[in-house]
Amino acid sequence: MSRSLIIISLLGLLHVTSAFYLPGVAPQDFKKKDALYLKVNKLSSIKYQLPYEYYSLPYCRPERIVQSAENLGEVLRGDRIENSLYQILMRVDEQCKVLCRIEMLSTPQAKAFRTKIEDDYRVNMILDNLPVAMVKWRKDESTGTLVKTYERGFPVGFKASLESQSEVKFFLHNHLRFTILYHKDATTDLARIVGFEVEPFSVKHDYEPPWDKATPTLNTCNPGRMTYVTHNLPPQPVVEGVEAIFSYDVKFVASDIRWASRWDTYLMMMDDQIHWFSIINSVMIVLFLSGMVAMIMMRTLRADINKYNQLESGEDAQEETGWKLVHGDVFRAPPNASLLATYTGTGIQIFGMSLVTMLFALLGFLSPANRGGLTTAMLMMFVFMGLFAGYFSARLYKGFRGEEWKKTTLRTALLFPGTCFCVFFALNLLIWGQKSSGAVPFGTLFALCFLWFGISVPLVFVGSYFGYKKPAAEEPVRTNKIPRQIPEQPWYMNPVFSCLVGGVLPFGAVFIELFFILTSMWLHQFYYLFGFLALVFVILLITCAEITIVLAYFQLCSEDYHWWWRAYFTSGSSALYLFAYSGFYFYSKLDITKTVPMLMYFGYMLIVSYGFFCLTGTIGFYACYFFVRKVFASVKID
Repeated sequence: MSRSLIIISLLGLLHVTSAFYLPGVAPQDFKKKDALYLKVNKLSSIKYQLPYEYYSLPYCRPERIVQSAENLGEVLRGDRIENSLYQILMRVDEQCKVLCRIEMLSTPQAKAFRTKIEDDYRVNMILDNLPVAMVKWRKDESTGTLVKTYERGFPVGFKASLESQSEVKFFLHNHLRFTILYHKDATTDLARIVGFEVEPFSVKHDYEPPWDKATPTLNTCNPGRMTYVTHNLPPQPVVEGVEAIFSYDVKFVASDIRWASRWDTYLMMMDDQIHWFSIINSVMIVLFLSGMVAMIMMRTLRADINKYNQLESGEDAQEETGWKLVHGDVFRAPPNASLLATYTGTGIQIFGMSLVTMLFALLGFLSPANRGGLTTAMLMMFVFMGLFAGYFSARLYKGFRGEEWKKTTLRTALLFPGTCFCVFFALNLLIWGQKSSGAVPFGTLFALCFLWFGISVPLVFVGSYFGYKKPAAEEPVRTNKIPRQIPEQPWYMNPVFSCLVGGVLPFGAVFIELFFILTSMWLHQFYYLFGFLALVFVILLITCAEITIVLAYFQLCSEDYHWWWRAYFTSGSSALYLFAYSGFYFYSKLDITKTVPMLMYFGYMLIVSYGFFCLTGTIGFYACYFFVRKVFASVKID
């Protein structure tokens, strides 16, 4: 029945994923003078972390603001994509085009600009699904040549002190020079956009009064007089009562970059802290340790099994020591068996979500062109994997001879998602209080609740029904009615100590890759190393399994048969190191000083660590479970 259940679920997942439309995957051809629609996105800051809508600042606004349709992942990321006043025609250069004029900056307007400049906010725009970026040249250490890289968005403004003045003042980037790269078809007049670059300027525009709104003419920027904006012109101050004029240039440049490779430059935005050799070195070390552990375990176990099976006399049997003595108690149900079954079901759910999402990412379905696709895919996969969570939790709980399967199923459906939702909702209230676009609207919260209670919870109950209906697995040895007394344990077999030691190796397998993931999350960089991530994920599985098996073997050799929960906590304790590392990353790499972004960071990292605990704990538990069954089925017990 379980095989048919798995096949039906996979077919359902394939049906759902085939219905997704991936925006940005299909190329769009433009003729000369075709209208291009430049859209504005959120304001973002690595210092403050809370995103804001573009029009939360007094930028030039169209009469009617139209929001683009967004998927679930975009909304959760705080993206708010809207139309703008920028008018761009394909392959038509523009110079000194005035966008709008603010006669006098009011006190609230000047304060809003100064606050965003102080918090290092950057403006994000989109053209043909490409994010706007500033060009940065960095030196390739291997070749010594300069390599073109992109830095997403551009700053709202900057702080500086003018010559002969000590006071630091705020200045606004009010002139933008767009460079649009295009690749032209050799046989037709059609072209595709392959790059969207910007160079921001701050300039105090000057003009001959009075102001002509229909056809404004500037003295500081006039193509007829061959006058163009440069960085040497007086900048635009952010002061109450000062006039502000917004303008832009557009320049089209032919490029040899093909449409399929247009994201390559964006994906080079990672800084020099990418150490490929460090990643490979870490993987090789963990593989070497895992190989050693596996070899030791195989040799030791084979010797033990041969020794026990070759005992002939009853006198010898009475003198035996080690893990065989606990055969009558090793499968005794643990305390809080229902909770253990719940956590293993949750771990299976997260494991399935990670596996399928990573597979889609490796196949290219979750490229950066598909904004919010990764978040959406993870949520949908987690929801549908509720089927397997219910099945595996019910199977384990029935193996414990438990009777309250409905209570266990309900706990499986509600415990982990409920905890995460409570933390998420509390953080959302704080973000909403800051009037940030990162606050999830009520409609999206309702959609999340529908996915949870309308799809995930019923699937957990369906899986649990099939899991509990199937006969429980036969134990290889009988369990005694009277529990065996456990001898006094040495200090190094203390549960807390052994669990903390067991979490070191799984964390060591992922901590380098964790740095890149945290950088993409909190420093707003693209993450595309899914090949390395898949390799590290496999190493994590092997490491969790082997370290748990080794420590469980030592525990059973000490005649301590309380291995169920300890097997879960041994590899699950790596989540403690993950959360501790996130704290180290916060204080060493981030410049967050305000309370709400700080709470947001540690709140989300708490959710990530909780999920990592369930994932690694479940991997270690099932590895240990199959190991114990295999070992005790291999010896002759009267």
